Amino acid sequence: MKNSRRDFLTKTMAAGALSAIPFASYGKEFETAVDRTPKMSAPSDLKITDVKCGYIRGGHSLFVKIYTNQDIVGHGEGVDATPGTYHLVKIFGERLQGKSPLNVHRLFEDLRRRGFFEGAQAGMYVSVLTAVESALWDLAGKALGLPVYQLLGGKFRDKIRVYMDTALYQNRLPKPEDFAASAKEAVEMGFTAVKFDLDQAKDPNKYDAYNWTASPAEIQRMYEQMAAARQAVGPNIDICADMHGRYDTTSGERVAKVLEPLNMMWLEEPIPAENVEAYKKITESTSTPICAGENHYLAYGFRPLLEAGAVDVIMPDLQKAGGLGEAQRIANLANLYYVPFSPHMVASYLGAMASCHVCASVPNFMILEWQIYFHKNPMFKEIVTFDGPMVVDGFIPLSDKPGIGVEINEEGMRKYAVKDVPFFK
Repeated sequence: MKNSRRDFLTKTMAAGALSAIPFASYGKEFETAVDRTPKMSAPSDLKITDVKCGYIRGGHSLFVKIYTNQDIVGHGEGVDATPGTYHLVKIFGERLQGKSPLNVHRLFEDLRRRGFFEGAQAGMYVSVLTAVESALWDLAGKALGLPVYQLLGGKFRDKIRVYMDTALYQNRLPKPEDFAASAKEAVEMGFTAVKFDLDQAKDPNKYDAYNWTASPAEIQRMYEQMAAARQAVGPNIDICADMHGRYDTTSGERVAKVLEPLNMMWLEEPIPAENVEAYKKITESTSTPICAGENHYLAYGFRPLLEAGAVDVIMPDLQKAGGLGEAQRIANLANLYYVPFSPHMVASYLGAMASCHVCASVPNFMILEWQIYFHKNPMFKEIVTFDGPMVVDGFIPLSDKPGIGVEINEEGMRKYAVKDVPFFK
């Protein structure tokens, strides 16, 4: 019989011999791939040895380096609530010494919980914690040979859309034609979204220096400025405006209402951050989207805004809200309410790229802030090292390098360091 047991075994062995050839080849290729994979460290042996920092911009920009026993260094940045925090950085360094930097969430939670009675709910404590947490992600990515976005679960996009903050500050009393020219300049540079400031402390039509109610003439001035910008760039460019939390509820309602015909991307922080009910009142009164969040801290701070439906867009500052992992938690929380995530960003290119990794890792990302100073002030190219162009046609190319992909240039930063504050010591 052709189908005898012996015949079957013979054919099976022959087939096995043939199949063993590609199988062996596959195994060899796999081994070769493993051998070629960069192994920058033995993760189980990686330990934190020190944390050092430097400050620029009057102390409002904090840069942190975390050192390890394997000479891998993590870089992070915090902003705004950072002046006078040198000793807090050193305290964090003492608490992290000897620990594995790869347990980023655990170390973040250790520092946050230990600071429960030290101000770990907001402000300076969280801003410094943000810089340290970001440096931990950078360090972990370098140790494992992966970009931060991959550590955060992967990416939804390869480039990050940004809007240009024109820095057309109102203390210079700009006119509508200045708004038009500034908007045109941004579009000519390749940006598809532009932001302006509307609060003007020196407006001669203010009732007085302390009254937060906008006069009719102030509101007319705001409308004319934004109308000039809209007319200059046409209907397909996004425009938005910031009031820096300097007005009261009724002024916020009136300004949002008068701007409705201009189809704004958003009106940002018409009132201070603290009052959720007042934000909700403004948001419900207008079709102009209301945006807030740069002065909220941690996911806890965003929960009331989102639960109440108080804003249309959230804009946490990822260099002071708690760090990159916390930023992803904030974005995912907002996603449950179908609220766009559009981070505030007034940092260096290190902070910008760190923000990009988070923006790439969440589905509800809308747009990231970008500053004109990257193009006008040479300091911002001197204080960091990076590959490639910073921005291309209104998008930041997402770095695929291990870690964040941008590092502190200590020597370049030295001449801008804050006087009488230790510099990376």
